[in-house]
Amino acid sequence: MLAGSMMNQVGEGRIVRFETALLAMDTAGIKLMLTEFSGLSLSLAEALIVPALERIGRGWEEGRYALSQVYMSGRQCEALMNSIQPDIAVEQVSGPRMAIAALEDYHLLGMRLVSSVLRASGFPLLDYGRMDVDSLADRVADAGVDILLISVLMLRSALRVRDLRRKLGASGHRVALAVGGAPFRLDKELWREVGADGTSDTAAGAVALVKRLAEEREN
Repeated sequence: MLAGSMMNQVGEGRIVRFETALLAMDTAGIKLMLTEFSGLSLSLAEALIVPALERIGRGWEEGRYALSQVYMSGRQCEALMNSIQPDIAVEQVSGPRMAIAALEDYHLLGMRLVSSVLRASGFPLLDYGRMDVDSLADRVADAGVDILLISVLMLRSALRVRDLRRKLGASGHRVALAVGGAPFRLDKELWREVGADGTSDTAAGAVALVKRLAEEREN
């Protein structure tokens, strides 16, 4: 869970302002908003940046925004997130082979957040970026991935996890699917409906989820 203090500091008003700045590609305004805090961090990204992008994603699904606006907003935020580097010595954790991908979505920030947290926690992780169902299923099977993390922004992308599960099953390769993103936060049972093995509302929660899935594979 996010620290309550960070959530309270951000507030709905700042999220709306950040959304407006992203849509206007107001780089100066975006940077000015970030100076209101003590630097960009993973917790600030989850409290401010992710909710703003989710609002833009809903706007596209409702026909208020263009797909290009979703794409460009995500690219702006990815550029911001590239400045965050774990500043601690990390001891690599042995365990199952893991990969992460954004499934048929133009929004990669959620994936970047989860990837940063897992790597900072010592988990080696293959980064597949944005992929479609068929290409991802083939790549996962070829690489012998044991745990696949999927990040989505749009509901239609979340529903495609069902097709991914079916294709992976047909290949005979056993893979645990961990999913995350706005659709799964809005519908708490959606992860079960699409055949996933678990979900997390936050990037930090992905660490506990991965540990659980790894333990289940060993039993």
